[in-house]
Amino acid sequence: MRNALVGIATAAVTFVAGCAVLEQHYAPPPEAPVYAPPKAHGGTDNVNDAAFDAMFFRNYGVNPFVDADEDPLSTFAVDVDTGSYTLCRSYLNRGCLPPKDAVRVEEFVNYFHYGYTPPQGAADAFAVYLEAAPSRFGQGKALLRVGLKAREVAPADRKPAVLTFVIDVSGSMNREDRLELVKKALRLLVDQLREGDQVGIAVYGSQGREVLAHRGIEDKEAILEAISHLRPEGATNAEEGIRIGYRMAEKALRPGAINGVVLCSDGVANVGRTGPEAIYKEIRKQADARITLSTVGFGMGNYNDVLMEQLADRGNGNYAYVDTLKEARRLFVTQLTGTLQVVARDAKVQVDFNPEVVRSYRLLGYENRDVADEDFRNDQVDGGEIGAGHAVTALYELKLWPEKAGRVATVRVRYREADGPEVREVARAITAAEVGTDFEKASPSFALAACVAEYAEILRGSYWARGSHLDDMRKTAEACRKRLEDPEEIKELVALIGKAHDLKADERGSEGSSLEE
Repeated sequence: MRNALVGIATAAVTFVAGCAVLEQHYAPPPEAPVYAPPKAHGGTDNVNDAAFDAMFFRNYGVNPFVDADEDPLSTFAVDVDTGSYTLCRSYLNRGCLPPKDAVRVEEFVNYFHYGYTPPQGAADAFAVYLEAAPSRFGQGKALLRVGLKAREVAPADRKPAVLTFVIDVSGSMNREDRLELVKKALRLLVDQLREGDQVGIAVYGSQGREVLAHRGIEDKEAILEAISHLRPEGATNAEEGIRIGYRMAEKALRPGAINGVVLCSDGVANVGRTGPEAIYKEIRKQADARITLSTVGFGMGNYNDVLMEQLADRGNGNYAYVDTLKEARRLFVTQLTGTLQVVARDAKVQVDFNPEVVRSYRLLGYENRDVADEDFRNDQVDGGEIGAGHAVTALYELKLWPEKAGRVATVRVRYREADGPEVREVARAITAAEVGTDFEKASPSFALAACVAEYAEILRGSYWARGSHLDDMRKTAEACRKRLEDPEEIKELVALIGKAHDLKADERGSEGSSLEE
């Protein structure tokens, strides 16, 4: 399926000041550069004294319903990024509704754990889980959940890691002590490394430079000292910093190890070439050489979500946003092995709907991960990278023909082995007899995924979420919290939905409008 986009025909970058959208910039399609306006005094001045002066996002539209008899195939690259969820969480915790363009549904859904069991066979990269039931949030519709669980790797069994930290030390990183949060996060990561791992450090302000040549973790104190001495300085030459980081990673490249560049930044670039296209060829070349680029975002105000997300996508890495030390611990301690070690590359999903059973379907999210149907088996077309133990969830809204039996859909997952050229494909089907009869009888993890997706749909003002209400989402999330084993992150979700509900109530009172109407 080539996703038609509803509402906005061309991708656009939204420039957000405070809690309101100040102006809408035209932007070319996602392949073209995105430029942030230059910032004065190292990027530390606010515009109009607003709380968040320059937040950049891109609108990818919203997937529509597609008639299954006209186009039975839906194809997308898998995605395990979570940056959108934590960035929007930061908005809400600061008392602001997130901009609609900041919401990517799949990154909300994939933040949560759904209890998928990893594959049992040593040769299998994925286990595939399918579940369907009537939708609680769309009258007359069903919901199909496609879940993937990657093979797990014990921390003691992961490969040695050769990591190159590229750290933004520009003036904008002095705001909100965001550089201090970077330093605390990196200390957590370094504390988890073990014998055989190496770390190198590059930084960039007005210029990029090498701070620490790669050292083994036996020199942990020298690594931590180099991190502790970082100070904010100058403007922001992200291009030069990333190039220096890649040169260091190339020099330290170790076959058979995890070779990765980790960019820690607010994404602002105001010196040199400032868009992802400026270094696209370099990123692609290094990704092909098995040097990945992952990005970790920090800061509110002077933050470029577009650049950070696109760099990670093109660098075969992951994009995360760290708003608290707790989130840094989740990323760099709890999930470190999955963050570092990839078990499948260029992973793509294709869902083949049976038009005899399915009248139409709609994929929730993944708008900027769309892959042409004919490229599913074109192994030159980039897919997504999946780390050890990672899970991927995708949701489809379905309109089913009444009283039909037989196959609803076949889900195929195609991927390249992490350590070689071999390409594998797995498939699983779901039938009409397997579609549940009542949302309330579906598994609690299914209900949670449905609730999170609808919450994101409401926040981004999706046409398909009209008539849905945040108060209903809060009640559903609270019911899930009582039924699932990991209630803390769901408890936080309940609180965030409540904050969004109250903020919308305040907005309705002052403007007479609502996301939920």
